[in-house]
Amino acid sequence: MSETIGETGPSRSSTFWTALRDPALQLRIVDRLAALTAIMVPWSTTGVGVAATLWLIALVPTVEPRALLRSLTRPVSVLPIALFVLAVVGMLWSEAPWALRLHGLSPIAKFLVLPLFVYHFERAPRGGLAVFIAFLASCAVLALVSCAVAFDPGLSIKQLFSRVPVAPTNGIFVKDYIDQGQEFSLCAIALAYPVLALLKEKRIREALLLALIALGFVANMMFVITSRTALVTMPIMLAVFALLHLRLRVALASLGVIILLAVVVWFSSSQLRATIGKFFTDYHNTETLNLESGIGSRLIYWQKAVGFIGNAPVIGHGTGSTRGLFEQAAVGETGARGQVVGNPHNQTLNVAVQWGVLGVILLYAMWLTHLLLFRGEGLVAWIGLLVVVQNVFTSLFNSHLFDFTEGWIYVVGVGVAAGMTLAARAGEPGSAKAIET
Repeated sequence: MSETIGETGPSRSSTFWTALRDPALQLRIVDRLAALTAIMVPWSTTGVGVAATLWLIALVPTVEPRALLRSLTRPVSVLPIALFVLAVVGMLWSEAPWALRLHGLSPIAKFLVLPLFVYHFERAPRGGLAVFIAFLASCAVLALVSCAVAFDPGLSIKQLFSRVPVAPTNGIFVKDYIDQGQEFSLCAIALAYPVLALLKEKRIREALLLALIALGFVANMMFVITSRTALVTMPIMLAVFALLHLRLRVALASLGVIILLAVVVWFSSSQLRATIGKFFTDYHNTETLNLESGIGSRLIYWQKAVGFIGNAPVIGHGTGSTRGLFEQAAVGETGARGQVVGNPHNQTLNVAVQWGVLGVILLYAMWLTHLLLFRGEGLVAWIGLLVVVQNVFTSLFNSHLFDFTEGWIYVVGVGVAAGMTLAARAGEPGSAKAIET
C-alpha cells in the first residue's frame, strides 16, 4: 500500500508541472489574468496592481525574445515607451525634490505595459474579446451597486475612508464620479456597434438585451450621478459612431430620437439639471468671488500653466515640477487663485509644463498613431478607436492618461485592441476578423 501511494504522489506532481509547461495552457493563464485586470479597473487600484503584476509574471515564460523585439519596434509600442523614457530623462533637469520627481514618473510607468498587451494579443488574439466582456460585465455590476448606494448611502465603501458622509443621491460605491462616468459612457457607446450589427442580422433579442444594458449605463449617469466630462464627451463619441457606421438618413433619424430623449431626461432629472447648471455657477463663483470650483478653478490652472510653459517651452521644467511651480505662483494669492495642485487638469498642459514641446509632440504622435491603427470595420477596431477618442477629449478637462483608472482603461483597451487588430491584418488564425465573423 505504501509503495502505491509513494508512486502515485510523484506521478501526479509530475503531471501537474508538465501541464503547467504546456504553451497553450500558459497562454490561457495570461488571457485570464488580463481579463482579471480589466475586471478590477472599475473597483480597486490595489486590485489592478496585483492583477497586472500577476499578468506580467505569467507572461514572462511565454515570451519569445525576437518576436517581442519586433513587436516593440512598431510605432504603436515605441511611442508609449518613448514618452516614459522622456519622463525618466526629464528628472535630470527638474528642480523638484527627488520624491516629487519619482512621484511624477509613477503615473507614466503603466505605459510600459501597453506594448506587452499589444505583443501578447497579436499572437493570441482570441482571448482579447474576453477582456472586453470582462470589463463590460464588471461595469454593469458596478452600475447596479451604484443604484443601490443611491438608495442607501451606508452601503458605500467610501464612507469607511472619508470623514465626510456620502450624500443620499451620490451613488458612488468606490472611487469617484469622474471615473464612474468615464467607465459607463465608454461601455454605453461601445455597445452601439454590436447592437447595430445584431439588428442587421435580425437578431432582435440579443440586440435589445445589449441596448437595455447600454440604456442602463446612461440612466445611471442621468439620474444617479452625473459627470460633466461625460456629458461633454458622449455627444462627440456618438457623432463619431454616426459618421463611421450610419447612413445619412439613419444618422439624422437617430439624432432626432436622441434630442427627444435628451429633452425628456432634462425635465425628469433634477440631477442632470443641477450638473449642467454648475457649468455657469462655478465660473461665476470663481471669477467674481474667488471661490474654488470645478470649471472656474480649471481656468486658473490653465492660465498659470501657459505661463509656466512660456518660461521653458522646449523641454519644460522637468518631471515632477508642476506642484512646485504652482506653489511659487500661489505666493501672495488667496482663495481659488491661491490653490496648489499637482497637475493643471489638462493632459496637453500637464505634459508641456514638464517636458515642453518635445513631450507634446510625443503625446500627439501617440494619440494619432493609435487612432490611425483602428481605421476600418469590426468590433475590435471600434472599441480601440472609441477608447482613444474618449481619452483625447476627456483629457481636455483632466490629465486622464496620467490618472489611474482612465490611464489603465487606455493601456488595456488600446493594448488589447491593437494586438488583435495587428493579428487580423496579418491574417493570423483566431484573429479579430475571424472572431467577429
